[in-house]
Amino acid sequence: MAETVVYRRRTVVSALMMLFALGLGFGGYLMVGLNQNGALPEGWTTALAVWIGLGGVAWGVVRWRLPYADPLLLPLVFLLNGLGLSMIYRLDQADRLASANLQMMWLGASVVVFSAVVVLLRDHRILQRYTYLWFVAGFLLLLAPLVPGLGKENHGARIWIQVGGFSFQPAEIAKIVLSVAFASYLVEKRDVLATAGRRFLGIDFPRARDLGPIGVVWVFSLIILVFEKDLGTTLLFFGLFVAMLYVATERPSWAILGVLLVGALGVVGYSMFDHVQTRFSSWLNPFSDYDKNLQVISAQFGFAWGGLFGTGWGLGRPYLTPLSKNDFIGAALGEELGLFGLCAVIMLFGVIVARVLRAALGSNEPFGKLLATGLAFAFALQVFIITGGITRLLPLTGLTTPFVSQGGSSLISNYILLALMLTITNQVRRPHAQAPEGEFASLSAEATQAIPAVRTTSPESPLGSPRPDPADFGATEPVGMDDPTVPHPLAPPAPRPREGDPT
Repeated sequence: MAETVVYRRRTVVSALMMLFALGLGFGGYLMVGLNQNGALPEGWTTALAVWIGLGGVAWGVVRWRLPYADPLLLPLVFLLNGLGLSMIYRLDQADRLASANLQMMWLGASVVVFSAVVVLLRDHRILQRYTYLWFVAGFLLLLAPLVPGLGKENHGARIWIQVGGFSFQPAEIAKIVLSVAFASYLVEKRDVLATAGRRFLGIDFPRARDLGPIGVVWVFSLIILVFEKDLGTTLLFFGLFVAMLYVATERPSWAILGVLLVGALGVVGYSMFDHVQTRFSSWLNPFSDYDKNLQVISAQFGFAWGGLFGTGWGLGRPYLTPLSKNDFIGAALGEELGLFGLCAVIMLFGVIVARVLRAALGSNEPFGKLLATGLAFAFALQVFIITGGITRLLPLTGLTTPFVSQGGSSLISNYILLALMLTITNQVRRPHAQAPEGEFASLSAEATQAIPAVRTTSPESPLGSPRPDPADFGATEPVGMDDPTVPHPLAPPAPRPREGDPT
């Protein structure tokens, strides 16, 4: 008999890990004050109460509505969030801004949105009903920065929308919406897309008539690249679709075509936009132009100064790197925590991805399996692209580090992403009722069913005799029809006596 894995709720483990994450994040905040000013930060007790309150609310809502959710995801996220808040507060000491206070406000809004999603969405399979609605919503979000009077250009890319005094990056929400849309669509169409066409170099490539979906998404990615001038969002959006397409069909040919089309997008972006050329130049030869490549050069100097173990929390000079609170907060962490510390932070992201992929493997329904894979890949791809950019592994893009970088839109969208991840893991890990083995026999695999005829041995039953031939009776009435003691040959059988009936 196959073994059934039954997960426990792990409430105590989750609570202990949550307290550890909150304590470590707040410890970084206290160390900044001690190393910078020789005293604890002003109002640290209030900050502690707010920090623990937000963490307690998020943990309580998850334990209430999703008791079987993965116990490590929420503590890992708050650990990353705490490190990011502490580093933003550390950088505030140099520019005398209050970015950490603003980020804490955004965290409060994120916890509210996160709690609403957890409470209202208890089953992710409901999302599968609105496939094309998700597509329309995702495309409209991606195209919103192109609306005159609404979109705003920043650092060469038009990826922001301005509403009143607040700016928002709709692509952060669009990646979640499109993950749901792609998962729902590919579950319905995967049999068609998995059909093999011509074979080339030992690989079965898809048929020409099945290339429509990837062509449409590629053209849409090209529109984003040309008009919004954002290579990072383009690569994230198109790479997400290709990865989910490969997982749904299990055809390497889709991945090969996707890589080739991604390369084509890179060539188009490099040939058309100066800021993309600058980013490629800072990637391949940063010291050729100190003025244009100052951001990347400063980050490299910070990594070199930090070495393996870092300068110490609050003892470096990460504020010399432009945009160290946003795009280059990973460089600030690498300078003060060292290469080992930065690798530890990257491993935290890796554990989150691994836990979600584990839930995807354990899911017994295709939509949840594909959605969990898409969310994990979108999260991992974003971390890989931005980390590769600050370490010169890849050309620099304008993406943010999830849960760590300053920014309200990024923080809120990633907490929505976390809520979906927890919902899927809860569905996978909760106990499912199973029928006892051996009590029911399934005949679904049999093409036909043969029912043997059972002959009654009772001589009183007319069915125990051979079927009478009407010719034996002739044209006249059959013999014995007037005799009430002789049963009619076509009469129904007499009922069998039951136990307890008088004989």
